[in-house]
Amino acid sequence: MNNTPIRLLIHGASGRMGQALLRLAAEDSSLQVVAAVVRKPPAQRVVDGIPHFAASELAGAPPFDVAIDFSLPEGFDPILALCLERGVGFVSGTTGISEAQQAALSAASQRIALVWATNFSLGVAVLAGLVERAAAALSGWDCDIVESHHVHKKDAPSGTAITLGEAAEQGGAAPRFASLRAGDIIGEHFVQFTGLGERVELVHRATNRDIFARGALHVARQLKAQAPGQYRVRDLVGKPD
Repeated sequence: MNNTPIRLLIHGASGRMGQALLRLAAEDSSLQVVAAVVRKPPAQRVVDGIPHFAASELAGAPPFDVAIDFSLPEGFDPILALCLERGVGFVSGTTGISEAQQAALSAASQRIALVWATNFSLGVAVLAGLVERAAAALSGWDCDIVESHHVHKKDAPSGTAITLGEAAEQGGAAPRFASLRAGDIIGEHFVQFTGLGERVELVHRATNRDIFARGALHVARQLKAQAPGQYRVRDLVGKPD
């Protein structure tokens, strides 16, 4: 059995997700963060034993097995290019990427294993699979997706709702969307299939933001052993860590 930790590069390490990834990875002996990349030159070069690099210094990062990227669209291309150059896995939750960047992901998947997702919750990944199955089984039923988030969230419907809608479409449904913005709701996604005299309800509620970081770390563990290709989070759920 190989007990060598998986070496991670965290790209976007100063953000909320980046900080959660650093904290949770430090608690996991199967993982070793070998580099944390931030936008500007760091005030400290080493924090808690982890070397920190500015985005402009990305090429100087030490060897790693998988990069986890939660940054901005302008930082997306350099980290994907570095993963291609080194032939390592790429996990990204960076939102707002362009069609050209989506095409670059597809091309990169011919050479490396990668995952780009709007949501890394393992529960949401399972929900997407259930939605697709329900849509296929309940032909002709109405499909409605209601998502709720905190008042500061700007985009509507959420990226996760759109992903669930795509799963419904894969099953043959034509989803309709509704969005609510209230209080400090982390994230709730409700999918309803309605027929004559009956309905099926599927729901996921997030109560802690750490679920997204834990999911990304799970995906990174699984991705190291995968052949080149573009995977979904749900492709890697159910596999032991």
